[in-house]
Amino acid sequence: MRRLPPQQIEKNLSDLIDLVPSLCEDLLSSVDQPLKIARDKVVGKDYLLCDYNRDGDSYRSPWSNKYEPPIEDGAMPSARLRKLEVEANNAFDQYRDLYFEGGVSSVYLWDLDHGFAGVILIKKAGDGSKKIKGCWDSIHVVEVQEKSSGRTAHYKLTSTVMLWLQTTKTGSGTMNLGGSLTRQVCYLRVVNVLCQDMENKIRSTLNEIYFGKTKDIVNGLRYGCLSCQVIWYRAPSQFLHNSDYLLLPLELP
Repeated sequence: MRRLPPQQIEKNLSDLIDLVPSLCEDLLSSVDQPLKIARDKVVGKDYLLCDYNRDGDSYRSPWSNKYEPPIEDGAMPSARLRKLEVEANNAFDQYRDLYFEGGVSSVYLWDLDHGFAGVILIKKAGDGSKKIKGCWDSIHVVEVQEKSSGRTAHYKLTSTVMLWLQTTKTGSGTMNLGGSLTRQVCYLRVVNVLCQDMENKIRSTLNEIYFGKTKDIVNGLRYGCLSCQVIWYRAPSQFLHNSDYLLLPLELP
C-alpha cells in the first residue's frame, strides 16, 4: 500500500477489503490513511480525526475535550494527562504555524500501565495556487515509559509521513508525485525535538527517493532528445585559443 499514491489510499484500501473481507481489521489497523478535518463547534477550531481519538462513531476534540456526536462514558485521559494534552496542543499549534505556515494539528494522549502514549497529527494541504496541488500528512505515535525514579523516561517514536504533489500546466501536462514512509526510533529526549528531527529526516528521504529520482529521469529524457540537436558556438578569444569551439545543446523551448 505504501507504494501506491497516498491520495488514493482510501479507495485502494476499500477495494482490497472488498476482495478479502477477512483481512478487514488487520488492514484498517496497519494501513495509515490521510487525515480528515473536523470543526469543534464549542471553541470554533479545527481538529484532526484518527483512530486514537475515536470511540465508536464519535471523535473527541483536543480543544474542548468533547465527543462529536456526543456519547456517554467515552474514553478520556486522566486529569494529569489532560493538562499535559492541552499544553501539547498549544505547543504544536505554534510549531505547525511557524514550520508549515498553515494547516491543522492535533495531539491526543491516553494512559498506559507504566506511563502514557500519545499521537501528534499534522496536516497541510496546498491551496492549488500556481496550478499545484498537494498534501502533507504526518502521524507521530509516542510511547512514554516513566522510570521509577520519576526523573527520566524512555521514549519510542513511530512516524509516518504521506506526501503527494500534482502539477497541471499547459506545457508539461499533468504530473503526480507521491510517497509514504514510516520510521521508528527510541530516545531519551524531548518529544517535540524527536518529531522535528524525524520529519526532517523523512522529508529528506522523500525528496531524494521520489523527487530526486524523477528529476534525474526527466533530465535524462530531456538531454536524450537533444543529443542530435547541437550547435557550434565560437567562444570569445579571451576565453579560448583561436579555432576553439564549444559544442552546446539547444535549450528547450
